Amino acid sequence: MTTPAPAPATATTPATTPAPAPATTPPAPAARTRLTVTAGDLAAYRAAARTALPTPDGAGAASPAHPFVAAHALAQHTVTALTAGDDGFTGVVHLAQEIRTHTPLAPGEVDVSVELTAVRREARGTRLALTTRITDAATATPIADLDTSALLVGATRTEARGTLTPAAHPGTTPDGEPLTLTHTLTAADTTAYANASGDLNPIHLDDSAARAAGFPAAIAHGMHLVALAAEEITDRHAGGDPSRVTALGARFAAPTLHATELRLTLQPYDGATVVRFTIATDAGTAVKAGWARIAPAGE
Repeated sequence: MTTPAPAPATATTPATTPAPAPATTPPAPAARTRLTVTAGDLAAYRAAARTALPTPDGAGAASPAHPFVAAHALAQHTVTALTAGDDGFTGVVHLAQEIRTHTPLAPGEVDVSVELTAVRREARGTRLALTTRITDAATATPIADLDTSALLVGATRTEARGTLTPAAHPGTTPDGEPLTLTHTLTAADTTAYANASGDLNPIHLDDSAARAAGFPAAIAHGMHLVALAAEEITDRHAGGDPSRVTALGARFAAPTLHATELRLTLQPYDGATVVRFTIATDAGTAVKAGWARIAPAGE
């Protein structure tokens, strides 16, 4: 759950998009930026994601969740632009995230393009869908595609457009017994994740800021929970190779306070080519309808 912070105006360059929209609402332009990903970035994020897990072989490999980090700043900037001047807007609730990786993220320059694909008014504000593509800047080869669902709380000025599509939830036949693992994220873990991901929203780092936003205390990043699940799946179902986790998705059900025990349940499906997961606490479900696709070894 995040509240957008303004990004520099120079971070994006408008480009037209062919996405269809109602005749009374012109298509929203895509936002674009170029980023440099370093080996240090990849290592720091993966280390933060692997809270309390041992250092893996091939520690320089990218976390399956890292494409979200590359996309996050531009998505924030897009939301900030949408809500400019909307007096009712109070914050963003991250509802769901999907990541489909075509080739592992590696050090170098990448191009990021974010497009607003759907907007729907709801009782609490405005729900929107963002589609992001990350490509290799040198070759234009697609690296990852992301679908983000969010609620702009209290927002009313963004016009409806497009159609919201259902979240994916692959896997048809359970394969073996579910496994439940426990983890606890401390305030120090969240600080490390915030620094590695670049998401320094004070609701994750400061109890006073979190209380002002309506939480009882500072909360963990939702994507930290998903990234941790992806690492457990990597270790237990992908032979320790994060590049075999080719897609990842989850829906966020409730915020999680620091020092809360997390119960991560993994259930393989379809010959362990899909692993579904949930994350629960004593207060209820924190992450639901989670899933990861696993490619065979050597592909």
